[in-house]
Amino acid sequence: MHDPHPIETATAPVIIELAGVTFRYPGSAVNALDALDFHFHEKDRIGIVAPNGSGKTTLFHVIMGLLTPDTGRIHIFGHPRTEEKDFHEVRRRIGLLFQDADDQLFSPTVIEDVAFGPLNLGKTPQEARVIALETLDQLELGGFADRITFKLSGGEKRMVALATILAMKPEVLLLDEPTAGLDSDTKAHLISVLNRLDLPSIVISHEFDFIDSVSRSIYTMEKGKIRMDRQVHIHHHAHAHAHGQQPHKHHGEVGS
Repeated sequence: MHDPHPIETATAPVIIELAGVTFRYPGSAVNALDALDFHFHEKDRIGIVAPNGSGKTTLFHVIMGLLTPDTGRIHIFGHPRTEEKDFHEVRRRIGLLFQDADDQLFSPTVIEDVAFGPLNLGKTPQEARVIALETLDQLELGGFADRITFKLSGGEKRMVALATILAMKPEVLLLDEPTAGLDSDTKAHLISVLNRLDLPSIVISHEFDFIDSVSRSIYTMEKGKIRMDRQVHIHHHAHAHAHGQQPHKHHGEVGS
């Protein structure tokens, strides 16, 4: 298969390495990940655009140790990761934005949700509150601290979920459909935030313009493997215009 990392970062340190990873959900007739090889480097910012059911979310969950592969080898931050305890460090250092924000938010108020991560990292309640408020300000959610989480709109929950991740000062971001439910202004702000952070990242999205704005290389997934979509053509002077193999949409389009 094509080696899934950009040429210019091939010599950078490897953060995530998957070798021959296969995973099949119980009762399924096909592998969600099929002997997948993947090298993710320190400076990589990768976008993945592919149809539902192609294995994108499964890939994230395997990296985070939320799913255990049937076969294969996982190395993250230079160490093998095989048991649950091996992934505790991974979850401290890699921030995962779930596809459904409701899977990420569980506290009564926004400030409690965003402060939860720093508290778990050993910060005092006061330190955690300061970090949470700073993170909310960074995402233009300064007035959200005392909002009731379950009363937020879908887009608001999405941004608060991102705040819970950024408050933990991650070294790597895994973002699963981060623009779901966001209006155009919030998407533009999210692009600005991600590019300013300039963290190594893997972003899953159906919105090609967004992927193009926050990624340095774009891939697709097919039959449980990551592949370069060699038919993608990006016109940077205007907007991403893809004739690639996978369906996608531009900003303002309806549907997925």
